[in-house]
Amino acid sequence: MKFGAVPLAEAAGGIVVHTIRKDGLVLKKGSLIGEAEIVAMRAAGLTEVTIARLESDDVSEDVAAAQLAAAAAGEGVHVDRAFTGRANLFAESAGVLVVDKARIDRLNEVDPDITLATLAAFAPVVAGKMIATVKIISFAVSKAACNQALAITRTPLVRIAPYRLRRIGVISTVLPGLADKVIDKTLKVTAARLAPADAVIAVEKRVPHEPAALAQALHEVIDAGAELAIVFGASAIADRRDVIPSAVEAIGGRLEHLGMPVDPGNLMLVAEAAGRPVLGAPGCARSPKENGFDWILARLLCGLPVTRPDITAMGVGGLLMEIVTRPQPREEAGRPGRRIAAVVLAAGRSTRMGGPNKLLAEIGGRALVRIAVEEVLASRARPVVVVTGHQHERVETALAGLDVVFVRNPDYAEGLSSSLKAGIAAVPPAADATLVCLGDMPQVEAGVIDRLLAAYNPEGAGLIVVPTIAGKRGNPVVWSRRFFADFAKLTGDVGARALIAAYPEAVAEVALTDAGALTDVDTLEALEAVRADMEGA
Repeated sequence: MKFGAVPLAEAAGGIVVHTIRKDGLVLKKGSLIGEAEIVAMRAAGLTEVTIARLESDDVSEDVAAAQLAAAAAGEGVHVDRAFTGRANLFAESAGVLVVDKARIDRLNEVDPDITLATLAAFAPVVAGKMIATVKIISFAVSKAACNQALAITRTPLVRIAPYRLRRIGVISTVLPGLADKVIDKTLKVTAARLAPADAVIAVEKRVPHEPAALAQALHEVIDAGAELAIVFGASAIADRRDVIPSAVEAIGGRLEHLGMPVDPGNLMLVAEAAGRPVLGAPGCARSPKENGFDWILARLLCGLPVTRPDITAMGVGGLLMEIVTRPQPREEAGRPGRRIAAVVLAAGRSTRMGGPNKLLAEIGGRALVRIAVEEVLASRARPVVVVTGHQHERVETALAGLDVVFVRNPDYAEGLSSSLKAGIAAVPPAADATLVCLGDMPQVEAGVIDRLLAAYNPEGAGLIVVPTIAGKRGNPVVWSRRFFADFAKLTGDVGARALIAAYPEAVAEVALTDAGALTDVDTLEALEAVRADMEGA
């Protein structure tokens, strides 16, 4: 291919290298130059133009891209029309992308002008998802290079393995202390994982965490027609002789591999029994967040084998995220005297009250906000930070004489998140966690707060502590310092409820019988009800 600037008289048949914009003339990059284009360029005052001109041994960019994309595409792949040297490949069905990495690497080494890029190997895809693209860098590539690349693609380089397994069996082993709702949530999360594959939990069993009971359940699940069995153990698999591996072997199954270099997901078992794949799920599989379990599950749902070498090859890129429930260096087990601060939010405008500031409404001769703050001060939480904003002088006067730290939020009109961020920013570095309280909840007593503080556990579930009444969650909530950075990302008139949903593995619930943890004063009716309840008492 020839490339360079030429006089306009010699430009016919050439390709515009750079888009030309001058005096109303627009000639886009890649345009073929004919007599009309030459006349237009002369009229615009141009005397020469930079062009590319194909020679006899060249293949144009679109032709080369189309040929290579068509050759690379395998089962379940659609190739779009090539344009500007690019041909995109799309999935025709849901499944996982299977690639021949070694040959793709060889193709990309043929010539700098020839490139093929794909999604990650075994990436789950849906119909219509772009999975790969062929791009010819220059306006043409030599026939020799194109033919060499086509020789590598004599068999397809990318294909979609469609989902095939539909009936899934799930077995949960049970130990004392494992609540039914944990299993129920696990089933819900698992069903959501299976949905993109159009697979369902066809058989579900709960059995004691013992080899014999689990072996019998595996046998029954497979006999019931489950094409894949998933076992969620009440305790993590610690050894190839542990409960889940032992149960698999007890029914004549075979262990493929225990453990994987993907985190979260290390403690996973891949096995086979009666010709069906069996997964011993890691604890992180109870969470909807991506983990190593997803990588294995997607392949198995497509009927693809997962061997030990497949698993051991997952290490590079296998560190997915930090796991929030892991102990941190600053939170060593046995450390005495954990400090938990408190943040009381008292900056709101009481818009739902229709005018008056609810925090200043009196109950038994005390301002509502003072009652709430005095209960916090009667607990073990220290220090107590009070965030003010709307009518901050009056709110602070109502709290006069109390041992609190005031933080004024000038952005209180932007919503609850701004007050949360202001309060969290004021928590001293020495505090391990903070209790976030609402200033309009005067019926949350100090004893309830201390129960929440006692449930805080930085070594596992208990990094977030939430009160519940009849299964319904309320306030206040204890938050480990590990989540403070997440608070900084909140915007608008929202609290931290979404964070609780995002970290289910870190949540401990404290069951209460007093409705105070669910009662905030948002309306005049609510105020009168709380006043009658408290003054009547």
